Amino acid sequence: MATKTYGIYCPTSKACEVLEPRWTIPILCELWDSNTRFNEIRRALPALSPGLLSKRLKELEANGMIERVENRAQGTVDYFRTQKAVELEPIFDELARWAQRHVDAEIALSDQDAGMLMWKLRRRIKAEEMIEGRNTIRFHFPDATSKHNTYWIVAKRGADADLCVHDPKLEPDLFVECRVGVLTGIYLGRRSLAREIDDGNIFLSGDTRLIRNFTKWLPHNVYADTAGIAKV
Repeated sequence: MATKTYGIYCPTSKACEVLEPRWTIPILCELWDSNTRFNEIRRALPALSPGLLSKRLKELEANGMIERVENRAQGTVDYFRTQKAVELEPIFDELARWAQRHVDAEIALSDQDAGMLMWKLRRRIKAEEMIEGRNTIRFHFPDATSKHNTYWIVAKRGADADLCVHDPKLEPDLFVECRVGVLTGIYLGRRSLAREIDDGNIFLSGDTRLIRNFTKWLPHNVYADTAGIAKV
């Protein structure tokens, strides 16, 4: 909870006192997205320091929003939302759709952390829409502000996709090159893949089946279908 309150009894303000401390809502959203371990949350939110993440998790636990579950046999710790936090889902859902409609696309797509984007995309790969066998996709982002600007996704049907920041020494089946905001925009439904190809903003080279099914094996974000979305 915020250390300094609004000093008013408005219920909305009281809710903000719990949810306003920086990173609280993104952390809850990551837990909603099944990133339940400390390092999973860190990878999804790279700008969040370990110290502040630890502090926010303790605050959420103290407020009854999450439960810390330790498995001593496996040496793991998971954080799970309580019913109090689960009840926020429709609110967060509508907040995200509001942002899709009313936050200017250029502002929404201004972040250039390729690592955060690729961690999100890796979890949404649909290998069943790819070609048979192993698929290796090389992504290069010349404007990335993250530690790495080149990533590899290795995927095959029946298994979770792997995300590599070092060359896995596998011949890529597809090369993808674009600015971070271009791929983010396609993923969020703010940009059209066909238009970005025509405008020369994204370069795809490799297996034509992977190119043709690009938005099938790399599906849009769940909020890409928001009515009235603000496009580029």
